[in-house]
Amino acid sequence: MTQPGRPAGPTSETETVVLTAALDLLLTEGAGALSPQRLHVVTGVSRSTIYRHWPAPRDVLAALIEIAPRPGPALTGVPRADLHAAVDALCDRLRDKPVSGFLHAIVAAAAWDSAMAELRHRYVDDLLAPFRAALAPTGLAVAAREDAVSEIVSPLLLDALLLDRQPARTRAHNTVDRVLDEAS
Repeated sequence: MTQPGRPAGPTSETETVVLTAALDLLLTEGAGALSPQRLHVVTGVSRSTIYRHWPAPRDVLAALIEIAPRPGPALTGVPRADLHAAVDALCDRLRDKPVSGFLHAIVAAAAWDSAMAELRHRYVDDLLAPFRAALAPTGLAVAAREDAVSEIVSPLLLDALLLDRQPARTRAHNTVDRVLDEAS
């Protein structure tokens, strides 16, 4: 419950200023830099406003995940075409600094703060959702669909997160074709 005279949430301008600065800090300094004190210093937004709405780095990360774009290719109902489009979209997202940097930071944060693990799962689930949706009409059992998603996506995440290289798009397309051929 809010106190009389206090808004329920930050103004959209304040939210934009704080979250834009938070994303920049996350990408340059990591999740540890998302403290309310550090955000106050960087943005000039009062500490009380930041503490009230984002009291911990986890809260800032959760807010960033909420506003993160979730572009997914429009489904055509043709699993092969939809999976190829999902591969291209994920490769493009992993190539871009905000997504790959955010993913690096949230994985690192989850290593030192177990509360961040739930956020990491939520973010990765958003990345996997288009693949799950594309495989839904195949008739594969849920466990087989999850295995297929892992087989397609895991090497892309390995490339981006651990090997610091561009995801192997062609390899992923070949995996899509092989997985679907084996399933039919």
